[in-house]
Amino acid sequence: MTVTEFPVAEAGAGPYGVVTGPDGALWFTQVHAGRVGRLAPDGTASAHQLDPATGGPSLLAVGSDGALWCTESRANRVLRLTTDGATTAFDVPTPASGPFGITAGPDGALWFTAMSSDRIGRLTTDGDITEFELPDAGGFPSMIVTGPDGALWFTLNQAGAIGRITTGGEITTFPLPTADAGPVGITTGPDGALWFVEILAGQIGRIDVDGAITEFGLPDREARPHAITAGPDGACWFTEWGANRVGRIDAEGRIGSVELPTPGSEPHGITTGPDGALWVALEIGALARLEP
Repeated sequence: MTVTEFPVAEAGAGPYGVVTGPDGALWFTQVHAGRVGRLAPDGTASAHQLDPATGGPSLLAVGSDGALWCTESRANRVLRLTTDGATTAFDVPTPASGPFGITAGPDGALWFTAMSSDRIGRLTTDGDITEFELPDAGGFPSMIVTGPDGALWFTLNQAGAIGRITTGGEITTFPLPTADAGPVGITTGPDGALWFVEILAGQIGRIDVDGAITEFGLPDREARPHAITAGPDGACWFTEWGANRVGRIDAEGRIGSVELPTPGSEPHGITTGPDGALWVALEIGALARLEP
């Protein structure tokens, strides 16, 4: 495994979420600097400054309209950003909702989590927002992904559960076997199940579309896994925020890991890049490229 780091911002800017954009570049949030950055295929880094008074860009998704959509947790809004830098902001109706996770839904809309108001939001590309209230308070919905069954699946960090919402708004929750597991990242795996990380329990979880859950303990239970993505090799890859590593788990539950070269780099978001490599956002101000 070859690991290469690309400086993309000053130290402490906070690269956090990362996605492959519609233009073949890597796009990433700089949560502390209030920017959305871009790393071109030739290695050139640039950034779009957002409102410095609010900041807080969290996670990104590519919409059905070919634009990038970004949650701004502190500003309580979702931002639409075109590849040429034009922005449009959409306020979340419920105050202080803390929008965080976001994904392109199967219905052409963007779906997002509202951490602080216990809601799932649906945002059309025209800017219309519908909110769906979750049945239990204090669940802290975190990351969200479109599942293989055409529903949206999300983690409930404080409730220790995985949630499912249909495009019509029907909600189901699945409690995790491990109490206080703290699920965060979630992805659709290459095996047709949903895979997620448990940051507090130091485990990787798998839930099939019928709700059956399996948990896999990491060798280092203090690694604090944060984000997860389906990799190009048929496995899932995840960041170990507390251990300065990137982990890999295959469909049988076999686990491996890769050390990052810079100590204390704080790996957060992870995605498969346009070049087929794994790309990781490092809060120290860099993106790391992992080539299996």
